[in-house]
Amino acid sequence: MTGMVEIPKIEEAFTLQYYEALHHLMPSVTDLRAQAAMVMPLLKGRTLWMVNSTAQGGGVAEMLPKMITLLEELGLETRWLVITTEERRFYDLTKRMHNLIHGEGEPRLTDDDRALYDRVSRENAERMEGLIGPDDLLVIHDPQPMGVGALLKERLGMPLIWRCHIGLDEHLPQTRVAWSFLERYADGYDHAVFSAPEYIPDYLAGRATIIHPAIDPQSHKNRDLSPHKLVGILCNSGLKHDSHPVLTPPFEQRAQRLQRDGTWGPAVTDGSQIGLLYRPIVTQISRWDRLKGFAPLLEGFVRLKKRTDDPARNYDERHRRRLEIVRLVLAGPDPSAVQDDPEGQEVLAELIDAYRRLPERMQHDVVMLSLPMQSRKENALMVNALQRCSTVVVQNSLREGFGLTATEAMWKRKATIGTYACGLRQQIRSGVDGALIKDPSDADEVADKLDRLLQDPTLRSVLSRNAQRRVFQEFLIFGQLGHWLQLLAQTVEETAST
Repeated sequence: MTGMVEIPKIEEAFTLQYYEALHHLMPSVTDLRAQAAMVMPLLKGRTLWMVNSTAQGGGVAEMLPKMITLLEELGLETRWLVITTEERRFYDLTKRMHNLIHGEGEPRLTDDDRALYDRVSRENAERMEGLIGPDDLLVIHDPQPMGVGALLKERLGMPLIWRCHIGLDEHLPQTRVAWSFLERYADGYDHAVFSAPEYIPDYLAGRATIIHPAIDPQSHKNRDLSPHKLVGILCNSGLKHDSHPVLTPPFEQRAQRLQRDGTWGPAVTDGSQIGLLYRPIVTQISRWDRLKGFAPLLEGFVRLKKRTDDPARNYDERHRRRLEIVRLVLAGPDPSAVQDDPEGQEVLAELIDAYRRLPERMQHDVVMLSLPMQSRKENALMVNALQRCSTVVVQNSLREGFGLTATEAMWKRKATIGTYACGLRQQIRSGVDGALIKDPSDADEVADKLDRLLQDPTLRSVLSRNAQRRVFQEFLIFGQLGHWLQLLAQTVEETAST
């Protein structure tokens, strides 16, 4: 910790040499090395600083460690800083800004909001000023630290890039208020990066690039799991009753399951199992955020289950049995561990209320899990195991900047249901790589999409195979880093000539 600036610790990760030894990844690594060789002379002697607002929770915090370690291996010294503040109202403000950019909330930001944002930005910029040099490169992630970058540019003059991971493909009063608030800070940036062209505000047109987020195929969250490892993770994390010995010790913090009385307790007991290894499982894993569409997904699942009692449904015996035993898993991080998302506790409380109102029979088939965040590795392994045990993975987002949870499921060859939220339709081509829901708030449509995929194993197989190929071609970290190296070199050249 340096003053109010957090310097996260990055755990040891795989090297490029390791990836090259995997035959299916070798061509991607070879291409990346060739790109690095061309641009590294322009970047030699500079340090790249990545700045965001949280060290854990969410896609940005997950992507940065791997990006940083691989860029370092390619020869670019890269560091990670996280802004901090003791003013909790700042995170309330930035969450409101996040929602406004997604078209949600009251379209209003006040002079007091501006003063708070500027004050926290100034405090963090002052702490960073002694770390960053004028010849370094600075990449700011998302709106929370955008003001910090603008101040550092003004004082030090280094090349400056803003990476915005969120956006909306509509122009609404909410989005206009948010983008107007941020415009004065954007003036100092040399370049901006977005996940989709629809997200770019007018004042950044002409100096913005599209780079898709990406996953590390060998991370704890995405690597293949043998049957022994899969069962071991389920037992160690408390997601399966450990009735037989496993090789590795229990995790220090285990998953917690919502109990019928609204409290949290063990995920499984002798009398209550989830059934991950033998039941059909529908899963959504996201931050506890209204925009993730948890509530309508829950209602859609309930309506799907009720169809088993409808004699008018011409289900064959096998599918009727499938719907009788299918379970829904809604999982997210312990919300207290995600410092930049104060809304998480409130959203989770609403879901708990909805769960408690369900009939007892339905409660048995809805599993709400809180996944501990104390160990990033153990949390990632839990997510990996849950997705691999799933028949269908859903990301029912009302709004989605990109949605790496969908990317992860697609990589694991899981039948994936998304929505037409802009970030998800960048990845999933409906009927080709997965299925898309037109209205994620429509519980009947959610039920229809679940019913269709659960009923047709052949369709699930085709979609999931195409999904993995899609991720391999478009959304792995090696291609993402190649785009970043090109952009960094371009920005250095452009700023040097002005």
